[in-house]
Amino acid sequence: MALYESKPLTAPHLFTDGIEGPAVDRSGILYAVNFGRPGTIGAVTPQGDAYLFIELPKGSVGNGIRFRKDGTMLIADYTGHKILSVDMNTRKVSVLAHDPTMSQPNDICISESGMVFASDPDWKTSTGRIWRCEENGVLRLIARDHGTVNGIEISPDERILYVNESVQRKIWAYDLTIGSDLKRKRLFTEFSDFGLDGMRCDVAGNLYVTRYGKGTILKLSPHGKALKEIKLHGAKPSNLAFGGEDGKTVYVTEVEQGRVEQFQVEEPGREWKLLR
Repeated sequence: MALYESKPLTAPHLFTDGIEGPAVDRSGILYAVNFGRPGTIGAVTPQGDAYLFIELPKGSVGNGIRFRKDGTMLIADYTGHKILSVDMNTRKVSVLAHDPTMSQPNDICISESGMVFASDPDWKTSTGRIWRCEENGVLRLIARDHGTVNGIEISPDERILYVNESVQRKIWAYDLTIGSDLKRKRLFTEFSDFGLDGMRCDVAGNLYVTRYGKGTILKLSPHGKALKEIKLHGAKPSNLAFGGEDGKTVYVTEVEQGRVEQFQVEEPGREWKLLR
C-alpha cells in the first residue's frame, strides 16, 4: 500500500455515527465504540471483519479507548462520568474511576508508568478541563479554563502533553513533570477553519490530528509545522490509532460513513510501541 493513501477497511455503517475510540491491542485487533448501537464496543480484524466485542453496563456510552501496558482496555464513559476498565480475557467491565462533577470524559491517553489523562469538555458552555487518573483510580483535576477540549496525547519522550479544543480550533502543549503535573501552557498551533477531534503521536514525535468536517488527517512536526495532509473518503474523522504488524498502519474512525479507514505511514505510533 502506498504511503498516505487512505482506503476503507470496514463496510459502511457497521458502526453508528458515534464511532470513536479507536485503539489496537497487542494482537493487532482494532476496537472502536458504538458497533451497531450506542453502548457497545466493536472489534475489527486487520482484514476488516467486524464483530461485537462487549456491551457496556446500562447507561454507559464509550468515547476514547486506550490500552495499558498490561493489556487492560480503558474506556472513557462520557454518559456515566467514568473511566471503565475491561479485562480482555474475561471481558468483565469494571469502574476504574468515577466523578459526578466531570462534564463528559471524552478522550484519554496513558503514560508508560500507567498514568491516565482525560479531556473533559462541556459542549454547552464551550469550556473544558483536564483530569489525571492514578493507577488506583483516584481522579485529580489538573487543568481548567480551557475551551472544548477533545483530543489528548503524550509525546514519545513523555515531556509534553498535547490537548486540542474542537470549537476554538487550537492545540495546546504543556510540559509534563516527573510527578505528572502540568506546567508552562503554550499554544502549539491553531486553525482558522474546521474542527479538531482525536490526536496521536508517532515515535518520532510527529502529531497526527483529525480535521473534523474537512475530511483529512494533518501530520504536524514536533514544532507544529504542517508536514502532510492525508485526504480521507469521509468528511468527519473522529479519531485515529496506530496498528498493523509494524505499527505503521493508521486506522481512522469516520462518522459520515460509520466505518474505519486506513493508510500507511513512515513511523510507528507511540502507543503501539509502548505495548510492545
